[in-house]
Amino acid sequence: MQCSELTPVAVAAGRRLSERLFNNKPDEHLDYSNIPTVVFSHPPIGTVGLTEPQAREQYGDDQVKVYKSSFTAMYTAVTTHRQPCRMKLVCIGPEEKIVGIHGIGFGMDEMLQGFAVALKMGATKKDFDNTVAIHPTAAEEFVTMR
Repeated sequence: MQCSELTPVAVAAGRRLSERLFNNKPDEHLDYSNIPTVVFSHPPIGTVGLTEPQAREQYGDDQVKVYKSSFTAMYTAVTTHRQPCRMKLVCIGPEEKIVGIHGIGFGMDEMLQGFAVALKMGATKKDFDNTVAIHPTAAEEFVTMR
């Protein structure tokens, strides 16, 4: 699925087209890079930015560092139907700029939006490391990966 097939992308593109046509803003264009996508499955899957293979192809193996986490969200940890979560950060360069955020598990559909903003703004792994985690949440895994 291409990002351009998502309803919110079409709405955003339409708004920018409207600005160009009717409000004399010729430079209003949608930036199609790093658009977050969620599959509303059980468990939900969320992704934004480059995958690990895409990053390795674009930047080279020596420039890519990947952080992963596997855990059980506290929400399901005390039930008989435990749901595992998997999360991944894809970083590039010596400054470890985050170029990909991916996950599957409880709450991923809600938490990805905020992390997508961070990625879009150029966050680094150090920025995430310097963020105090909210505990107990699944989202804290993204800022406590080592």
